[in-house]
Amino acid sequence: MGLRRIEDADVHGKRVLVRVDFNVPMKDGVVTDATRLMAALPTITWLKREKAKVILLAHFGRPKGQRVPDASLAPVAPALADLMASPVEFAADCFGPEAEAAVQALQPGGVLLLENTRYHAGEEANDPDFAAALAKLGDIYVNDAFSAAHRAHGSTAGVAALLPAYAGLAMQRELDHIGQALNDPRRPVIAIVGGAKVSTKIALLENLVSKVDKLFVGGAMANTFLAAQGHNVGKSLYEADFADTAKAIMEAARTHGCELILPRDLVCAAEFAPNPDTQTVPADAIPANMMALDAGPETVDALADAIDACQTLIWNGPLGAFETPPFETSTVEAAKYAGQRCREGKLIAVAGGGDTVAALNQAGVSGDFTFISTAGGAFLEWMEGKTLPGVEAVTE
Repeated sequence: MGLRRIEDADVHGKRVLVRVDFNVPMKDGVVTDATRLMAALPTITWLKREKAKVILLAHFGRPKGQRVPDASLAPVAPALADLMASPVEFAADCFGPEAEAAVQALQPGGVLLLENTRYHAGEEANDPDFAAALAKLGDIYVNDAFSAAHRAHGSTAGVAALLPAYAGLAMQRELDHIGQALNDPRRPVIAIVGGAKVSTKIALLENLVSKVDKLFVGGAMANTFLAAQGHNVGKSLYEADFADTAKAIMEAARTHGCELILPRDLVCAAEFAPNPDTQTVPADAIPANMMALDAGPETVDALADAIDACQTLIWNGPLGAFETPPFETSTVEAAKYAGQRCREGKLIAVAGGGDTVAALNQAGVSGDFTFISTAGGAFLEWMEGKTLPGVEAVTE
């Protein structure tokens, strides 16, 4: 895949429209987590140094084409300015006379944040007139928001078709890491896929069994596989309607020579609540009145052995109901082990998805993993092998 990289563009003195992900947590008009702002800093800093006029496009929340005051990006400008220790201008619209005047006043090396693109219905509809109005503000387009790349919106796909389009540094880093892990990895490769439902990850599992050497299925998803094998799963969450799908995935794994690993033992409780009485049982012996809520210690040991045998790890989803104690144990233990292998230089580990990021943060190993994607849906669709409109727009 030939990404068009921003470093290859002549941006000096040019108006550069940069699509960023500033859909940040906010409370009472104050940004409470600046992670996504920080992710955009390398590209903004590089453009400033090259004396480009930096014009930032972003969405915030779901105002559905309406001017909702609580969805304004205005509070983000001072938060970004604080991080950069330099001014960030703000325009109260993302196109039209006000935006045009703000762009006109921008000096080389200056930074301007435009108002929420989703204030206009043309954004999510990818309306050609809306895209043209955005394109009028720039000479060059840069997509630095991989997390929004799976959506064919005006600011991700529409405007990219009208201007010379490039990938920003954050987008490049994301694609380079997950692309290598999936398409050109150091082998053997193990994938850990957890979460509640097989139905939401069918395409992911089908794609992975053809690409990785080992696939561990955890979380409530594993219950559906166990049920498909004929085991009684008691009161556990599982999807009876997807038993045939689970069987087909197991058969595809055999066809592709991928070792599919399921939990050997499970931590069960009679109710899903914090710190209930628990019982650890073999995976084929879940009591009829109990539900499986986490993988057990034998499973974690087996997973550690599987990780030992591999050089690359791809991780999406927790191994149990990790947000409710004590059912975070297997996820935290496995994450710590993977983090240790990374620190020792014996493993390349790439992880992504909202729950996954939260679980790795909880385990305190985010800094140990080779790369953690915060992209959520875009990460999942990329791992499923889908073409993402925002990536396609900046690819040769």
